[in-house]
Amino acid sequence: MMHWGDYGAMGYGGAGLGWVFMILFWALVILGIIHLVKKLTGNSKEAGTKESAEDILKKRFAAGEIAIDEYNDKMSIINKH
Repeated sequence: MMHWGDYGAMGYGGAGLGWVFMILFWALVILGIIHLVKKLTGNSKEAGTKESAEDILKKRFAAGEIAIDEYNDKMSIINKH
């Protein structure tokens, strides 16, 4: 019968990868918490991609949805504020 010594059936390599998995586990926990906080506070990439009123107006004019007079009127209103 074979004697395993004080390390049990795992030998010297039994705990070799344990620390790697522990680091991966905690990294995933921390990333999950960060993601949850961003989602709850609304600080995500989607919040920074909102179009300005000028951009929307320019797109509507370029698409032919509004005439030049309406474009100029609305642009002057936007620029006043």
